[in-house]
Amino acid sequence: MTGVFEYWPNRITALRFVGALALFFVLARWGEPRDGLPPAEYALAMDVAFWLFLAVALSDILDGWLARRGKHITAFGRIADPFVDKVLVLGAMVYLTVLPWSRHLFPAWVVVVILAREFLVTGIRGYVESLGREFPADWFGKIKMLVQCWAVGIPLGLEAFELSTLAEERWEFVAHGCVIATVATSVGSGFTYVLKARKLLAPPNP
Repeated sequence: MTGVFEYWPNRITALRFVGALALFFVLARWGEPRDGLPPAEYALAMDVAFWLFLAVALSDILDGWLARRGKHITAFGRIADPFVDKVLVLGAMVYLTVLPWSRHLFPAWVVVVILAREFLVTGIRGYVESLGREFPADWFGKIKMLVQCWAVGIPLGLEAFELSTLAEERWEFVAHGCVIATVATSVGSGFTYVLKARKLLAPPNP
């Protein structure tokens, strides 16, 4: 195999995108209990949704490790990998804001804030790189992604698994905390990117 998919990291990135689309299909088709949907089929769909999300999210670590280990860092990977991350997380968040079992954990304004941050950073990065300067992700952005995955994964897990009342209450408390942390890290990382861009674009001191 030659071209873009000659290397495994790029193949994994493409498979991650397919996995994200499969997750959205499951949530759209079987995402809420309804008349005519057997309980066993709904339960299976929620299990599939949880494990699909977990697999796609964790495989980001694998393709990054393979890319660094084999020195297969390509233009496709630099563009597609963060794109797939955003599609996975933001797409899942959109579903969580509308599904009846998760919208109390994930208010819509949270997604609006996170989308605004992503648009801002993407615009800044595009402008800075158009000037021939590098604008890579920093450690704050990586923490933001990790917190977002917890914020999405816990509601999916709560719906997928049978828990005791006490365990469910505790995990819901953790889920609320992760959503708050998601907003905080999104805003915070966006602020650091603005400061970084300001420093890069500032005119040199005379």
